[in-house]
Amino acid sequence: MRRRACNDVPVRLLDPTGAESAPEGVRAVSEGFFRSRWVDPPAGVEELDPAALPPGFRAGAAHCGLKGGGKTDVGLLVCDAERVTSSILLTRNASSAAPVRVCRDRCERGAIRAAVVNAGNANAETGEQGYADAVAMCDEAAAQLGLRPETVAVAETGVIGVPLPVDAVLGGIGDAATVLSPSGAAAFSDAILTTDRWPKRCTLRTPEGVTISAQAKGGGMIQPNMATMLCFVQTDAVVEDPDAALRAACDASFERITVDGQMSTNDTLLLQATGAAGVPLPDGLLEAVLLQLAIEVVADGEGSTRVGRVQVEGAASQAEAERVARAIANSPLVKTALFGRDHNWGRIAQAAGMALAGEDLEEIGAAAIDNAELAEETTEAEIGLRLDRGEHGTHVWFSDLGYEYVRINAEYTT
Repeated sequence: MRRRACNDVPVRLLDPTGAESAPEGVRAVSEGFFRSRWVDPPAGVEELDPAALPPGFRAGAAHCGLKGGGKTDVGLLVCDAERVTSSILLTRNASSAAPVRVCRDRCERGAIRAAVVNAGNANAETGEQGYADAVAMCDEAAAQLGLRPETVAVAETGVIGVPLPVDAVLGGIGDAATVLSPSGAAAFSDAILTTDRWPKRCTLRTPEGVTISAQAKGGGMIQPNMATMLCFVQTDAVVEDPDAALRAACDASFERITVDGQMSTNDTLLLQATGAAGVPLPDGLLEAVLLQLAIEVVADGEGSTRVGRVQVEGAASQAEAERVARAIANSPLVKTALFGRDHNWGRIAQAAGMALAGEDLEEIGAAAIDNAELAEETTEAEIGLRLDRGEHGTHVWFSDLGYEYVRINAEYTT
């Protein structure tokens, strides 16, 4: 099979705005929010302008110099309702960034009113000063918004190990506070981007009168152990147990993706709900929103051109199914086969066998592997593996691995 050049691959740049962001030779596709074959949204959901927030929320953004070219890099999100229920999930990386540690130490997790975010500097591996800088961001946002600092979450993303220019960021927080708007979600979602090629966001309304909006970012360093990169969700629905709701939706979405097998130091996922609509979230809505966002993160994996889903069945245990699925999804050989549309089933068998090293395993063989879509001209490819060792199974979404991933990460700080 002929190897494709980078600009010869039809890539879906899934920007709902239809912005002309596609590199030369790559076609941009403008579609509705729920565009993945693997996502089933509840019936009757209406898509609204993704700049709009649910009633009771405002957002804004400003430029403080972390990004070049005058791009916005500080975002503020606030809930004006006095009563809000919330939940926050944070990375389990032992080398957690300062903002993650500040959220753990200080946030009232069930009553978070606001979030302050910067993109361009992760404020990770920055010692006591980095922690103090994240606290200062919380305190400044709280002062600007008239809130208690314990009700403000802080999130940061960007390069690790670089001191934060905190005075510039604090100035940016003040600037963002002056432009807060009920239609500021698009500005906020743009401000949190780093290597992303397009924003990941939506605003939806259900037949029951519930509004939900979400903004996410992520492209590289994606194999979470809680969520992925940064994601913020707002709704006016009644959410009685936000921890359970967010955990369940996250387990079925952000926990099931990988770009490069690397866990971020900064992963943060925040849900805020006012209950003003007077009705609960429809079944499956939060799960569908987070799954579509998670798949978009994979589709936008640094240099990604395709998304794959590996489905493992017949494992001896759930842990075994998970181990095999992730070995396949993270295999550079499988990922490059996805990129090159090479239906090389031997790479899938090799990765599965590696995950089961030391086990008594019959030859897997081509008959146990569904790999036809690897070679097809589809941007979403399904891969299947049957182990015949038990009754357990699982799936993982993953990105391909092409030339651009190497270029981006080889030049990330240079």
